[in-house]
Amino acid sequence: MAMRQTPLTCSGHTRPVVDLAFSGITPYGYFLISACKDGKPMLRQGDTGDWIGTFLGHKGAVWGATLNTDATKAATAAADFTAKVWDAVSGDEVLTLAHKHIVKSVTFTQDSNCLLTAGNDKVLRIYDLSKPEAAPQEIPGHTSAIKKALWCNSDQQILSAADDKTIRLWDRSSMEAVKTLSFDTSVSSMEYMADGEILVITYGKTIAFYNALSLDLIKTVEAPASINSASLHPEKDFFVAGGDDFKLYKYDYSTKEELVPLRCHLSDQPQESYKGHFGPVHCVRFSPDGELYASGSEDGTLRLWQTAVGKTYGLWKCVLPEDLGAENSEQLYTPTPEIKA
Repeated sequence: MAMRQTPLTCSGHTRPVVDLAFSGITPYGYFLISACKDGKPMLRQGDTGDWIGTFLGHKGAVWGATLNTDATKAATAAADFTAKVWDAVSGDEVLTLAHKHIVKSVTFTQDSNCLLTAGNDKVLRIYDLSKPEAAPQEIPGHTSAIKKALWCNSDQQILSAADDKTIRLWDRSSMEAVKTLSFDTSVSSMEYMADGEILVITYGKTIAFYNALSLDLIKTVEAPASINSASLHPEKDFFVAGGDDFKLYKYDYSTKEELVPLRCHLSDQPQESYKGHFGPVHCVRFSPDGELYASGSEDGTLRLWQTAVGKTYGLWKCVLPEDLGAENSEQLYTPTPEIKA
C-alpha cells in the first residue's frame, strides 16, 4: 500500500512567508523561525510546528530570519532598514542595528558573538554583538542588492549572493573577494552545509551544487519549473526544491533522479486527501535531524513534510490498516493555536 504524504500546516502569518531557518538540536528539541512580509517573525517547535511566540517590533516586511545553534538568540532582517537581535527564550528585543536600506539576510557565527547582515545597500556588515555601540566592519563590492550572505569555512570566510548575478567568496580577515561565480540570471537561494563544505544554489530552473571552498561545480539538476529554494538532506542522500508551480520536488542526490513528486496543490486529488500550498514556494529547509523539511509559501503558511513517509515522528503517527476503525480512519493532528498579535 502506498503511503501518502500528509504535511502539517502551520498557520498564523497573514502575508507570504519568505524565509525560514532551523536551530541546531538542543536539550529541548530543535526550533524553527519564519520570516514573513507581515513583519511578525514567529518561533515554533521544529518537530511539531507548534507556535511558541511572535517577535514584535519591526515596522515593515521581514525578509530574513535565523536562530543561533542552541536557539537562545534570534536575528531578523527587515524592510524598515533594521536588523534586530532577540532573546529567543523570552522573546525580548536585545538589539536594533540600523542600516541604510532594506536588510535581506542575517546570520550568526557559530559562537553567536558576531552577526553578518546584507541587503539592498550592496554592503556586507559584521557586527560584534559584545560591542553593540561599535561600528560594524563593512565589506563593499557587490553592484546590486545582496539576497543572502552566509558564514562558511568555520566562520573564516563569507559567501554572498546578489542581484548582480554573482556569488562571491570573501576572506573575513582581509575583507577581499577571493573567488566569484557569475550566472546568466540572479541566484534565487543559497544554502551552505559545513559537513562536506557544499554550497546549494538555485537560479532559474537549475539546482546546482558547488564546493564551498573552491567554488568548483559538483553537479546541476534541471527542474520542470522556476525554483526559488532547495535544501540538501544532512546525510546527502537526497534534496528537495520548491518554486513557482506550488510543488515540492525530491531528487536522489547521487543519481539526480526525481523521486515521487510531492504535489503541493490540490490538482486532481480529492480535497480531503491531499493538502498543500496554494502559492509559489519561497523557501524550503531540512530539519537538523533530517526527519522532516519545512516549506514557506506565498499563501502565508509553513508546511512540515516527513522525510520518511509513514514513520511515527512528531505529530505523525503510523497506523497500520488493520488497526484503523471507522471511528479513527482519519489522521488527527494538533492544530496550531491562533495568533493574536
